[in-house]
Amino acid sequence: MSNFTTIIKNQKSMKTSYSVRKMKRFRFYIFALTVFFITGAWTIYQTNHPTIYVIGDSTVKNGQGKGDGGLWGWGKFLPDYFDTARIIVENDAMGGTSSRTFQTKGLWNKVLAKIKPGDFVIMQFGHNDGGPLADSARARGTIKGIGSESQEIYNPILKKQEVVYTYGYYIRKFIAHTREKGATPIICSPIPRNDWRNGKIIADSSSYTVWAGQVAKAESVMFINLNEIIVKHYTELGEEKVRTTLFTNKDHTHTTEAGAKLNAACVIEGIKALKDCPLNKYLLPAAGEIGKK
Repeated sequence: MSNFTTIIKNQKSMKTSYSVRKMKRFRFYIFALTVFFITGAWTIYQTNHPTIYVIGDSTVKNGQGKGDGGLWGWGKFLPDYFDTARIIVENDAMGGTSSRTFQTKGLWNKVLAKIKPGDFVIMQFGHNDGGPLADSARARGTIKGIGSESQEIYNPILKKQEVVYTYGYYIRKFIAHTREKGATPIICSPIPRNDWRNGKIIADSSSYTVWAGQVAKAESVMFINLNEIIVKHYTELGEEKVRTTLFTNKDHTHTTEAGAKLNAACVIEGIKALKDCPLNKYLLPAAGEIGKK
């Protein structure tokens, strides 16, 4: 009798085990189908809608884009001004990068693989381009200017020889690749830093803002002088308010949430000022008015 009871118990255990496995398989199939349909729906959505790809440094996307350390980039708040039922805004900026390292690290190739005809690429570089060409910390600098100069260096981070070019050279590569994909490039000058002299914000009037504008003009690319637009609004707000609300006391480059939101609104202000810019038809009402969405 005990053997018979044991057999019955084993059979019940086997049935229970089989039922559990069957339920787990069923749940897995449901999960897999859900992922499949969501992925498919998103792919179709992306195919049928243009995308704005935003690339740049930490002033565009700081950390993971979630306010790490109280610091934000303006790319986070750019979607607030667009009808996202008709156009997608994707922030692919990466902190610490320059126009050179965004390409040499493979970040640009990842974005480029997604770009399709009718898309847009908004780019802002310059804050990190002024660093050393071959230091052991970051090796991210570019040669100043927009010319054809180059310099071969040993990159201690990549542990190999590398030919480094000018800021303008790398920006032109972004432009050329974007156009090859049938998309529209838009160049932004770097945002101003929190540097003041005699009560006036110091504007960039001799380096990356100028070079960005020169490349845009030479390549017939739409250009947003973000430095100039933001300086105008900083001047209106005054040094004390800008220092205490738009920047933290950690450095003179990275903005708070309020600062990033103002900068995003300034980008929209610049877009609205561009002649015949296709992005204007995707803007929400009141977009570009500082303090409004």
